[in-house]
This record gives sequence, C-alpha cells and structure tokens, in this order.
Amino acid sequence: MTAGGLPARTGVIGGGLMGAGIVHGMLMAGCEVVLLERDVESVSAATSRVQRSCDKSVERGKITDAAEPMARLTTTTDAADLAGCGLVVEAVPEDEALKRETLQRAEAVIAADAALATNTSSISLDALATSLRHPERLLGLHFFNPVPASKLVEIVIATATDEAWRERAVGWVRDGLGKTPVVVADSPGFASSRLGVAIGLEAIRMLESGVASAEDIDAAMSLGYGHPMGPLKLTDLVGLDTRLGIARYLERELGPRFAPPQLLVDLVEQGHHGRKTGRGFYDWNDDTQEKTA
Repeated sequence: MTAGGLPARTGVIGGGLMGAGIVHGMLMAGCEVVLLERDVESVSAATSRVQRSCDKSVERGKITDAAEPMARLTTTTDAADLAGCGLVVEAVPEDEALKRETLQRAEAVIAADAALATNTSSISLDALATSLRHPERLLGLHFFNPVPASKLVEIVIATATDEAWRERAVGWVRDGLGKTPVVVADSPGFASSRLGVAIGLEAIRMLESGVASAEDIDAAMSLGYGHPMGPLKLTDLVGLDTRLGIARYLERELGPRFAPPQLLVDLVEQGHHGRKTGRGFYDWNDDTQEKTA
C-alpha cells in the first residue's frame, strides 16, 4: 500500500485527457501505474500527456524531477499487464457498450481482491455491473478536468457495491490523492454531471438565442457566482462531443429538460469539439484561451 492506502500498483485504461490526468494523480501519490491503450500510437500520445503533466508539476514546485514518477509508469496494449493491480480505473469514451467491454476485459485479468472503477460521468453503474461476474467490487471514481488542478472526486456507489470498497475509496481519494471525496448513489448523471450539464445546456441556449456573448455568459457565472470558469469554456474543455453524449443520455433517462440545443448538435457535427480540436465556443488556437483555462 502507498500513502493513504492506495494500492502500490494501479491501472488506468484509456490515456486521453481524463485518463492521463488520473495516471498523473496516481503517480504523484507514489503508485506504480499501468496505462492500457488500444494501439501503439495511442500509447505514444498518452505518454506525452502524462509527461507534460509531470513537467508542469516540476514547474509548480510539486516535485523536483519528472523522471522519477515517469519511471513508475508502464504503458501497454495488452490487458494481461493489468494483473497485479489492486485498483483499475477505466477512462474510455462515454459509450456504454465500450465501457462494458472494457470492464469485462479488466475483470478477466485482475485478482479477486482488486477493485474495479469507472470514470463515467453519467452512465448508470448498475447497468455496467450487469456484465460483470463480481459487481460487488465495481464503483465509480468520477474525476474532473483538469485532474491535477481539480480538488474533487465523485465516488459513485452502485446497488451491489460492497460497503468495504466505499470506505477504501474515500481513503484513496482523501489521503492518497489529496482530493475531496463526495459520495453519491447511482443515479443518471449522479450529482455533479446532472447539475453541471443543466447549467451548461442553458448557457448554450442563451448563446443560441442571442442573450449574450460566450464571454459575457461565462463572466456572469465566474464573477457573479464564483465559478472557476464559465459553463461555455468548461464545455470546451470537457469536449462538446462528450457533453452532447451525456445530454442525450440524460434526456433518455430524465426527460426533455436535458434535450441538447441545436447549436451544440451543429458544432459537434461540424467537428468543433472544443479545445481538443481547436474550436468550440472559443477559438483555442488563440493562446489567451489556454492561459485562462
């Protein structure tokens, strides 16, 4: 065990922005981390993301040498390499079928006393658990973007989750990762996504109908309500495609109040997914956006 009771060896499946951030957090906690990706190109891109995060930790004075945590990172395209991990977190795209398949692959190779977690921001854990042989060890660890700067992790408890895993997860988040845990029951969108998406969708509707500019809508929430950034800039960081997928899921589960605005649908169809594509509600090719995000 590492400090805070985190397993000495952990695994992360998916090295996108969220997955790489989770890897970084575990490395900072002292864990050996196995990062599983689908192919060698994805491994290379994910490794670069983790390296940049470690380099920023040096710049901020959190660590003195990025080489030390990076030496504890193992990258692979073979799920069998997850064997020996006491905790595995899947961080693949927000697609229920993909997450089911990913969790099944992980469960097939990890030890009987290892925990399996999903970083889903909205999909029902009870639905994901139906494909597992041991649903009692599945829980949600919903991290927030950007992971290194975020102080919160939402711990989601499914119907079958064993109480012992709940207690361990609270310790992992609070003592191991140095973040604040909030524990919620399994429900569509949980607490954070349900509220965050509702605000984000209304902000998009306001922009769509010409109430105010993106900058002014965001300033209203940042300066008026103390949000660290406005809902439109946050949507750009999360990814418009990701937010659209969550909105459609919540619309199916909770009703038409979560119906995505046409502007969001149009931007995604045009390939404008936010920061990762260079354009969303803001132009991310403009350096000033990166500096204020």
